[in-house]
Amino acid sequence: MTRTRALAGLAGILIICFGAGFAGGQLATPALGGWYQDLTKPPFTPPDEVFQPVWSALYFLMGVAAWLVWLRKGSAPVEVPLAVFAVQLLLNIAWPLLFFELQKPGLALIEIILLESAIVATIVGFWGIRPIAALLLIPYLLWCLFASILNLFIWLLNFAP
Repeated sequence: MTRTRALAGLAGILIICFGAGFAGGQLATPALGGWYQDLTKPPFTPPDEVFQPVWSALYFLMGVAAWLVWLRKGSAPVEVPLAVFAVQLLLNIAWPLLFFELQKPGLALIEIILLESAIVATIVGFWGIRPIAALLLIPYLLWCLFASILNLFIWLLNFAP
């Protein structure tokens, strides 16, 4: 693979990852000034300003991880792990749809567990091809686990029967 093709692949994968982040942000933004602000949140909720830089770093790491696996195309079976990566990216977009747009934290909690399962499956798949790529996804998994705890507490504090 030429250097130009490799760099074009990196750019394309980063565009896809940041595009997913942009889509999720578009779903979340309208609720941030109203509905979300009115919710009772646990005391360990980070300030709103933390989320954008954290997610930007995570989407970058996700893109680099997928790219490192994509580079092995032809010498390793990358199709299934990259397909699982794509599924987790779609689940990533679905969470703000459920939580913010539809205002269904209970459904979002179930969905984020599916997302975390898909992230773990991606990590396992990437590990067999490029271990460093799998390790680059660990911060993403940890952040999503933290997000699921926040989601759970918001649901318990505001919506639980």
